[in-house]
Amino acid sequence: MKKFTGWILLLVILILGSFIYWKYFFTYSEGYRAGLLQKFSKKGNIFKTYEGEMILSSVRSSNNMAIASEKFFFSVKDKAVANKLEQIQGEYIVIHYSEKNGVLPWVGETKYMVDSVKVAKPQESLPPGFN
Repeated sequence: MKKFTGWILLLVILILGSFIYWKYFFTYSEGYRAGLLQKFSKKGNIFKTYEGEMILSSVRSSNNMAIASEKFFFSVKDKAVANKLEQIQGEYIVIHYSEKNGVLPWVGETKYMVDSVKVAKPQESLPPGFN
């Protein structure tokens, strides 16, 4: 009976560990988004995290104004990337993000974690040599 309980406990720990890895650390998708950085701030009641908001526009007017748009909310873990985003609010940017299945409260509020950013011209969707 003791051996059986040990195996069951080991199985439960493995399943729980696998679930936690899949939910919070596994990258579900990654890619690039281009848009206007509308808002970027450090916020939170207990855990302060960096949170941002971009306007993604699918249709532009002749004045480079977004006509049809949606908002993209994201979080940033890296302080260097956060400092760069604080400097370029209001600019047209391209970001590289990874999407997680869930989020821990001390990491951020959204599933989208930004790891790099580059200022771009509004016509560019992905600048050459973007890392």
